[in-house]
Amino acid sequence: MQKMLGDKKMIALFTVPALLVFTVIVFYPILQTLQKSFYDWDGLSQAVFSGIENYKDLFTDDLFYESLKNGIIFAAILVVFQMGLATLLMFALMNNHIPFKRFFRSSFFIPVVLSVTVACQLWSSIYDPEFGLLNNLFQAIGLNYQQNWLSDLNVAIIAVAFVNVWQFTGYQFTIMYSGAKSIPEDYLEAAKIDGATNMQINLKILLPMLKDTYRMCFVFAITGGFNAFAHMNLLTKGGPGTATYTLTYMTFRSAFQVGKYGYGCASAVILVVQCLLATFIINKLFSVKED
Repeated sequence: MQKMLGDKKMIALFTVPALLVFTVIVFYPILQTLQKSFYDWDGLSQAVFSGIENYKDLFTDDLFYESLKNGIIFAAILVVFQMGLATLLMFALMNNHIPFKRFFRSSFFIPVVLSVTVACQLWSSIYDPEFGLLNNLFQAIGLNYQQNWLSDLNVAIIAVAFVNVWQFTGYQFTIMYSGAKSIPEDYLEAAKIDGATNMQINLKILLPMLKDTYRMCFVFAITGGFNAFAHMNLLTKGGPGTATYTLTYMTFRSAFQVGKYGYGCASAVILVVQCLLATFIINKLFSVKED
Protein backbone atom coordinates (compact mmCIF):
# COMPACT_ATOMS: atom_id res chain seq x y z
CA MET A 1 0.00 0.00 0.00
CA GLN A 2 2.79 2.44 0.92
CA LYS A 3 4.57 1.64 -2.35
CA MET A 4 1.43 2.46 -4.31
CA LEU A 5 0.89 5.74 -2.44
CA GLY A 6 4.48 6.73 -3.24
CA ASP A 7 4.11 5.99 -6.95
CA LYS A 8 3.52 9.24 -8.85
CA LYS A 9 1.83 7.41 -11.71
CA MET A 10 -0.67 5.82 -9.34
CA ILE A 11 -1.31 9.18 -7.67
CA ALA A 12 -1.96 10.75 -11.08
CA LEU A 13 -4.23 7.84 -12.06
CA PHE A 14 -6.49 8.53 -9.08
CA THR A 15 -6.35 12.36 -9.07
CA VAL A 16 -6.64 13.19 -12.78
CA PRO A 17 -10.29 11.96 -13.14
CA ALA A 18 -11.32 14.04 -10.13
CA LEU A 19 -9.49 17.09 -11.51
CA LEU A 20 -11.17 16.63 -14.88
CA VAL A 21 -14.61 16.47 -13.27
CA PHE A 22 -13.82 19.55 -11.15
CA THR A 23 -12.60 21.42 -14.25
CA VAL A 24 -15.71 20.59 -16.29
CA ILE A 25 -18.26 21.21 -13.53
CA VAL A 26 -16.69 24.11 -11.59
CA PHE A 27 -13.62 25.74 -13.14
CA TYR A 28 -14.78 25.93 -16.76
CA PRO A 29 -18.16 27.56 -15.92
CA ILE A 30 -16.34 30.16 -13.81
CA LEU A 31 -14.06 30.99 -16.75
CA GLN A 32 -17.08 31.18 -19.05
CA THR A 33 -18.83 33.52 -16.63
CA LEU A 34 -15.73 35.72 -16.47
CA GLN A 35 -15.57 35.84 -20.26
CA LYS A 36 -19.26 36.68 -20.70
CA SER A 37 -19.00 39.47 -18.11
CA PHE A 38 -17.10 41.52 -20.72
CA TYR A 39 -19.94 41.29 -23.23
CA ASP A 40 -23.21 43.12 -23.74
CA TRP A 41 -25.48 40.12 -24.19
CA ASP A 42 -29.07 39.19 -23.47
CA GLY A 43 -28.34 35.45 -23.52
CA LEU A 44 -29.98 34.87 -26.92
CA SER A 45 -28.77 37.30 -29.59
CA GLN A 46 -25.23 37.92 -30.77
CA ALA A 47 -22.92 38.94 -27.91
CA VAL A 48 -21.10 42.27 -28.35
CA PHE A 49 -17.79 42.87 -26.61
CA SER A 50 -18.10 45.85 -24.25
CA GLY A 51 -14.91 45.66 -22.19
CA ILE A 52 -15.37 46.65 -18.57
CA GLU A 53 -18.63 48.55 -19.12
CA ASN A 54 -20.61 45.96 -17.15
CA TYR A 55 -18.30 46.46 -14.17
CA LYS A 56 -18.52 50.26 -14.47
CA ASP A 57 -22.31 50.03 -14.45
CA LEU A 58 -22.21 47.57 -11.57
CA PHE A 59 -20.13 49.81 -9.32
CA THR A 60 -22.45 52.75 -9.93
CA ASP A 61 -25.61 50.70 -9.32
CA ASP A 62 -27.30 51.29 -5.96
CA LEU A 63 -28.84 47.82 -6.16
CA PHE A 64 -25.36 46.30 -6.21
CA TYR A 65 -24.44 47.96 -2.92
CA GLU A 66 -27.77 47.05 -1.34
CA SER A 67 -27.29 43.43 -2.43
CA LEU A 68 -23.75 43.47 -1.08
CA LYS A 69 -24.97 44.85 2.25
CA ASN A 70 -27.76 42.27 2.50
CA GLY A 71 -25.31 39.45 1.83
CA ILE A 72 -23.07 40.69 4.63
CA ILE A 73 -26.06 40.95 7.01
CA PHE A 74 -27.17 37.45 6.04
CA ALA A 75 -23.67 36.03 6.59
CA ALA A 76 -23.28 37.83 9.94
CA ILE A 77 -26.57 36.36 11.22
CA LEU A 78 -25.48 32.88 10.18
CA VAL A 79 -22.12 33.26 11.92
CA VAL A 80 -23.56 34.64 15.17
CA PHE A 81 -26.74 32.60 15.55
CA GLN A 82 -26.19 29.46 13.48
CA MET A 83 -22.68 28.82 14.76
CA GLY A 84 -23.54 30.11 18.23
CA LEU A 85 -26.51 27.78 18.64
CA ALA A 86 -24.56 24.87 17.15
CA THR A 87 -21.77 25.48 19.66
CA LEU A 88 -24.18 25.53 22.61
CA LEU A 89 -25.82 22.32 21.42
CA MET A 90 -22.42 20.70 21.02
CA PHE A 91 -21.43 21.73 24.56
CA ALA A 92 -24.71 20.34 25.93
CA LEU A 93 -24.40 16.94 24.24
CA MET A 94 -20.75 16.58 25.23
CA ASN A 95 -21.99 16.50 28.83
CA ASN A 96 -22.21 12.85 29.91
CA HIS A 97 -25.17 13.59 32.19
CA ILE A 98 -27.50 14.54 29.32
CA PRO A 99 -29.99 11.69 28.60
CA PHE A 100 -31.42 10.69 25.20
CA LYS A 101 -28.38 11.94 23.28
CA ARG A 102 -29.17 9.90 20.18
CA PHE A 103 -32.70 11.33 20.07
CA PHE A 104 -31.44 14.91 20.34
CA ARG A 105 -28.75 14.38 17.69
CA SER A 106 -31.35 13.09 15.26
CA SER A 107 -33.85 15.83 16.14
CA PHE A 108 -31.36 18.63 15.53
CA PHE A 109 -30.64 17.28 12.04
CA ILE A 110 -34.27 16.87 10.93
CA PRO A 111 -34.61 20.45 9.50
CA VAL A 112 -31.49 19.88 7.38
CA VAL A 113 -33.06 17.00 5.46
CA LEU A 114 -36.19 19.01 4.68
CA SER A 115 -36.30 20.64 1.28
CA VAL A 116 -35.90 24.42 1.24
CA THR A 117 -39.40 24.67 -0.23
CA VAL A 118 -40.94 22.85 2.73
CA ALA A 119 -38.98 24.94 5.23
CA CYS A 120 -40.02 28.19 3.53
CA GLN A 121 -43.69 27.17 3.39
CA LEU A 122 -43.56 26.38 7.09
CA TRP A 123 -41.97 29.69 8.02
CA SER A 124 -44.18 31.64 5.67
CA SER A 125 -47.11 30.43 7.79
CA ILE A 126 -45.26 31.23 11.02
CA TYR A 127 -44.47 34.75 9.80
CA ASP A 128 -48.02 35.47 8.59
CA PRO A 129 -48.90 38.89 10.08
CA GLU A 130 -52.50 37.98 10.91
CA PHE A 131 -52.65 34.25 11.61
CA GLY A 132 -48.97 33.41 12.06
CA LEU A 133 -47.67 31.60 15.12
CA LEU A 134 -45.05 34.24 15.93
CA ASN A 135 -47.37 37.24 16.21
CA ASN A 136 -49.98 35.14 18.05
CA LEU A 137 -47.28 33.96 20.46
CA PHE A 138 -46.40 37.55 21.33
CA GLN A 139 -50.08 38.29 21.84
CA ALA A 140 -50.53 35.21 24.04
CA ILE A 141 -47.77 36.24 26.44
CA GLY A 142 -49.14 39.78 26.67
CA LEU A 143 -46.66 41.62 24.44
CA ASN A 144 -48.22 44.27 22.24
CA TYR A 145 -45.85 43.58 19.37
CA GLN A 146 -47.12 42.69 15.91
CA GLN A 147 -44.88 42.63 12.84
CA ASN A 148 -45.18 42.17 9.11
CA TRP A 149 -42.08 40.02 9.14
CA LEU A 150 -41.64 39.52 5.40
CA SER A 151 -43.06 42.89 4.31
CA ASP A 152 -41.06 45.28 6.47
CA LEU A 153 -38.10 46.87 4.67
CA ASN A 154 -35.93 46.74 7.79
CA VAL A 155 -36.93 43.30 9.08
CA ALA A 156 -37.38 41.13 5.98
CA ILE A 157 -33.72 40.21 5.38
CA ILE A 158 -33.33 39.30 9.07
CA ALA A 159 -36.50 37.19 9.02
CA VAL A 160 -35.33 35.31 5.92
CA ALA A 161 -31.88 34.76 7.44
CA PHE A 162 -33.38 33.18 10.55
CA VAL A 163 -35.16 30.61 8.40
CA ASN A 164 -31.72 29.57 7.16
CA VAL A 165 -30.46 29.57 10.76
CA TRP A 166 -33.28 27.25 11.81
CA GLN A 167 -32.81 24.89 8.88
CA PHE A 168 -29.02 24.49 8.89
CA THR A 169 -27.95 24.88 12.52
CA GLY A 170 -28.16 21.09 12.73
CA TYR A 171 -25.64 20.81 9.90
CA GLN A 172 -23.14 23.02 11.73
CA PHE A 173 -23.84 21.14 14.96
CA THR A 174 -23.11 17.79 13.30
CA ILE A 175 -19.72 19.02 12.06
CA MET A 176 -18.79 20.46 15.46
CA TYR A 177 -20.03 17.46 17.43
CA SER A 178 -18.18 15.02 15.18
CA GLY A 179 -15.00 17.04 15.69
CA ALA A 180 -15.52 17.13 19.45
CA LYS A 181 -16.09 13.36 19.63
CA SER A 182 -12.79 12.80 17.80
CA ILE A 183 -10.89 14.44 20.69
CA PRO A 184 -9.32 11.71 22.88
CA GLU A 185 -11.32 11.13 26.06
CA ASP A 186 -8.05 11.07 28.03
CA TYR A 187 -7.71 14.84 27.68
CA LEU A 188 -11.19 15.47 29.03
CA GLU A 189 -10.81 12.97 31.86
CA ALA A 190 -7.45 14.46 32.88
CA ALA A 191 -9.02 17.91 33.03
CA LYS A 192 -11.85 16.61 35.23
CA ILE A 193 -9.37 14.93 37.57
CA ASP A 194 -7.53 18.25 37.86
CA GLY A 195 -10.78 19.86 38.97
CA ALA A 196 -11.81 21.64 35.76
CA THR A 197 -15.50 22.50 35.44
CA ASN A 198 -17.54 21.66 32.36
CA MET A 199 -17.36 25.28 31.25
CA GLN A 200 -13.57 25.32 31.61
CA ILE A 201 -13.31 22.07 29.63
CA ASN A 202 -15.52 23.51 26.90
CA LEU A 203 -13.67 26.82 26.62
CA LYS A 204 -10.08 25.75 27.24
CA ILE A 205 -9.96 22.25 25.72
CA LEU A 206 -12.79 21.69 23.27
CA LEU A 207 -12.74 25.04 21.48
CA PRO A 208 -8.95 25.29 20.99
CA MET A 209 -8.81 21.70 19.72
CA LEU A 210 -11.66 22.36 17.30
CA LYS A 211 -9.83 25.19 15.56
CA ASP A 212 -9.76 23.53 12.14
CA THR A 213 -13.38 22.45 12.50
CA TYR A 214 -14.44 26.02 13.26
CA ARG A 215 -12.45 27.31 10.32
CA MET A 216 -14.52 25.09 8.02
CA CYS A 217 -17.76 26.10 9.76
CA PHE A 218 -16.92 29.79 9.36
CA VAL A 219 -16.29 29.29 5.63
CA PHE A 220 -19.62 27.48 5.25
CA ALA A 221 -21.53 30.15 7.20
CA ILE A 222 -20.01 33.22 5.53
CA THR A 223 -20.00 31.94 1.96
CA GLY A 224 -23.47 30.50 2.56
CA GLY A 225 -24.65 33.97 3.54
CA PHE A 226 -23.07 35.57 0.50
CA ASN A 227 -24.59 32.89 -1.78
CA ALA A 228 -28.07 33.04 -0.23
CA PHE A 229 -30.79 32.76 -2.85
CA ALA A 230 -33.34 29.98 -2.37
CA HIS A 231 -34.90 31.24 0.88
CA MET A 232 -35.53 34.80 -0.32
CA ASN A 233 -36.68 33.56 -3.72
CA LEU A 234 -39.34 31.41 -2.08
CA LEU A 235 -40.28 33.73 0.80
CA THR A 236 -40.06 37.26 -0.60
CA LYS A 237 -39.02 37.17 -4.29
CA GLY A 238 -36.36 39.71 -3.33
CA GLY A 239 -38.93 42.05 -1.80
CA PRO A 240 -40.36 44.11 -0.35
CA GLY A 241 -38.92 46.19 -3.17
CA THR A 242 -35.29 45.12 -3.23
CA ALA A 243 -34.92 44.69 0.55
CA THR A 244 -33.89 41.03 0.37
CA TYR A 245 -31.71 41.13 -2.73
CA THR A 246 -28.28 39.53 -2.48
CA LEU A 247 -25.64 39.29 -5.19
CA THR A 248 -26.96 35.84 -6.07
CA TYR A 249 -30.49 37.12 -6.46
CA MET A 250 -29.24 40.15 -8.39
CA THR A 251 -27.35 37.83 -10.75
CA PHE A 252 -30.49 35.73 -11.28
CA ARG A 253 -32.64 38.80 -11.92
CA SER A 254 -30.18 40.41 -14.33
CA ALA A 255 -29.53 37.26 -16.35
CA PHE A 256 -32.96 35.66 -16.49
CA GLN A 257 -35.56 38.34 -15.79
CA VAL A 258 -34.37 41.55 -17.43
CA GLY A 259 -32.21 40.03 -20.18
CA LYS A 260 -28.87 41.51 -19.09
CA TYR A 261 -26.87 38.29 -19.11
CA GLY A 262 -23.44 39.95 -19.35
CA TYR A 263 -24.32 42.24 -16.45
CA GLY A 264 -25.47 39.25 -14.41
CA CYS A 265 -22.18 37.49 -15.17
CA ALA A 266 -20.29 40.56 -13.90
CA SER A 267 -22.16 40.43 -10.58
CA ALA A 268 -21.50 36.66 -10.42
CA VAL A 269 -17.76 37.30 -10.85
CA ILE A 270 -17.84 39.79 -7.96
CA LEU A 271 -19.65 37.16 -5.88
CA VAL A 272 -16.95 34.58 -6.62
CA VAL A 273 -14.22 37.10 -5.71
CA GLN A 274 -16.08 37.97 -2.50
CA CYS A 275 -16.32 34.31 -1.45
CA LEU A 276 -12.66 33.63 -2.31
CA LEU A 277 -11.56 36.72 -0.38
CA ALA A 278 -13.64 35.72 2.65
CA THR A 279 -12.19 32.20 2.55
CA PHE A 280 -8.65 33.58 2.27
CA ILE A 281 -9.16 35.92 5.25
CA ILE A 282 -10.66 33.14 7.39
CA ASN A 283 -7.76 30.82 6.58
CA LYS A 284 -5.29 33.57 7.46
CA LEU A 285 -7.03 34.33 10.76
CA PHE A 286 -7.10 30.65 11.73
CA SER A 287 -3.64 29.76 10.46
CA VAL A 288 -1.12 28.67 13.06
CA LYS A 289 2.09 30.67 13.04
CA GLU A 290 5.02 28.37 13.43
CA ASP A 291 8.09 29.63 15.22
